[in-house]
Amino acid sequence: MDPVTLTGVIVGAVFLLLILRVPIAYALGGCAAVGLVLFFGWRPGQELDLARGLGPALNLIEANAYSFVHSYSLSMIPLFIGLGNIAYHADITTDLYRSLRVLLGRMPGGLAMASITGCAGFSAITGSSVACAAAMGRITVPEMLRYNYNPRLASGAVAAGGTLGSLIPPSLLFVIYAIFTEQSVNGLFLAGVVPGLLSLLGFLLTVFIWCRLRPQDAPRDDGDAEPGASRFALRGLWPALVLFGLVVGGIYFGIFTATEAAAVSLVIALLIGFARGKLNRENLMTSGLDTVRQTAMIFLVALAAKVFTGFISLTRITPMALDWLQAIDPPFAVVLIAMVVFYLLIGMFLDSIGILVLTLPFTVPIMASYGVDLIWFGVIVIKLLEIGLITPPIGLNIFVIKSVTPRSVTLATVFRGAATFLMLDLVVLALLLAIPALSLWLPNSAF
Repeated sequence: MDPVTLTGVIVGAVFLLLILRVPIAYALGGCAAVGLVLFFGWRPGQELDLARGLGPALNLIEANAYSFVHSYSLSMIPLFIGLGNIAYHADITTDLYRSLRVLLGRMPGGLAMASITGCAGFSAITGSSVACAAAMGRITVPEMLRYNYNPRLASGAVAAGGTLGSLIPPSLLFVIYAIFTEQSVNGLFLAGVVPGLLSLLGFLLTVFIWCRLRPQDAPRDDGDAEPGASRFALRGLWPALVLFGLVVGGIYFGIFTATEAAAVSLVIALLIGFARGKLNRENLMTSGLDTVRQTAMIFLVALAAKVFTGFISLTRITPMALDWLQAIDPPFAVVLIAMVVFYLLIGMFLDSIGILVLTLPFTVPIMASYGVDLIWFGVIVIKLLEIGLITPPIGLNIFVIKSVTPRSVTLATVFRGAATFLMLDLVVLALLLAIPALSLWLPNSAF
């Protein structure tokens, strides 16, 4: 079996298993292992010998696993996940939402705006879109429904706001992208700030226009009517602002690396939680166990992807694809549009981490061959994955929101609500594609 056919069979098997809902780590790792055995066990003009291929395949898997788990950059993943869990149990994220609700309550769609901004703040602490959607959806959607908000607006706002965790640092997807493409995590984090803020402002503008056109969908909430409520609200914001400032400010001014920023932020979150009397033995244990589970899941997926990348490298399918592209010499604009369409389509069916680890071995070398800045391309890819979280038929954030909201909110309602925000996402994507400086000026100006 020639390498091209073998690669096609293995990649096709991975997609088939993913469609059958086999976990990405098992699908990717298992198919890669089989592919390695077949690759080493086959010789031109000879019969396939699986025994001959087993030894080299196991050696390569062992080498890839060892080099991967000894990566220093990986250490920031459990640190940021732990930070998010500690911040949740220390009520830092809950107080953030309550404060924003008071400050934004009088505006049209104030509760929806507070929910979206709270999602942005939660994202700036946890780095996980799904965790953000689950936590904020459980808090905010029932609250908006209690104030007679249209269920489409209530659920759609949180589903869209939850996607901000993909772009606003610290983003776990950026960490995984950096490891597999050997790019700077610091640079990627800084590159995601402006696109993340653009998305946030666009979502808020969407709510404002929606509520101006249909004021009945968002009755006003006099959240700051009580004396001193605004002062209390400002006090509730400072823990989240401190943690976000430590990560972004520390990286921008060269005080911390991304890993050091994660460690310092985790310690500060613990100190804030203890000082406010919010942390005890029970929720510390819960935070620790949740961190271990989430980290193990991500590490297993990434390890399987590393083995898959090793298989792809052996078959030399990527250099063949590059040679083919050079032969037909398509314009860069055509290739870029094809990439965007590809990621939009695949984002409708697979989860973000799965898409990232499955596609990077193919797409990054193609972009690099055109001299594309891989930091900018990383922002584009993460933005496309963000869009995939709320696109049918398998928008992961949509199903997360449905699982944590009352039964009266149907899946179709959440999809319809998110569709309004999806249009804004496409506008932001077009801006990022047309003006790379939106992503690159902040990392380029850092010192």
